[in-house]
Amino acid sequence: MSKFAKESLLLILVVVPYIYLLTIWSGLPNRVPTHFDISGRPNDWSDRSFLLWFPALMGLGNYILMLVLPRIDPKKKLEQMGNTYYSIRMILGVFFTVIVVYIMYAATGKQLNIPNFIFILIGAFFALLGNYFQTLKHNYFIGIRTPWTLENEEVWKETHRLAGRLWMVGGLLIIVVSLLTANENFIWFGFLPIILTISLVPIFYSYVKFTKINHSPGR
Repeated sequence: MSKFAKESLLLILVVVPYIYLLTIWSGLPNRVPTHFDISGRPNDWSDRSFLLWFPALMGLGNYILMLVLPRIDPKKKLEQMGNTYYSIRMILGVFFTVIVVYIMYAATGKQLNIPNFIFILIGAFFALLGNYFQTLKHNYFIGIRTPWTLENEEVWKETHRLAGRLWMVGGLLIIVVSLLTANENFIWFGFLPIILTISLVPIFYSYVKFTKINHSPGR
């Protein structure tokens, strides 16, 4: 696929929410829900004009940021990732597009007949990103960026090998548990423990790995 075609697909993701908004605009109330609690119930409302700039803030902002990062990367590692970096951009693009469209759909007063939809989406997000962690090159912008991974390339590789597996398993586990329960306590006893585990374990591991390398014989 050509570079033009790839960028076009990413831009289509930015435009999709506006196309959807155009189809529902006339039926929207003047005040629409724009924030939701952990159970998916709306708890804050705004003027419907909020939906005009919200997609740009999310989708276009993400597109521009990910487009600019390789140009300001001092070591040009992001450019060297090739298809891996593009795949990550695509995952982020789809994620933000689905989130925005979901909020717009909720603004119509309808509800998806899918309990824990947002958690399922987040689980898929972690699982897909984790799949690419092992191919992430040592860089300053994407990945598990601790003082120890940034200092040592071997620590970076080993940490992302572990994190990739954790994120994939954790993401899939979030999806499975989300599908099996609609209990409101899921956020505290299912979602948060998984998120904390896949976030904190790689950080702790990077410190231990770095310390072990720097205290090995010959250092």
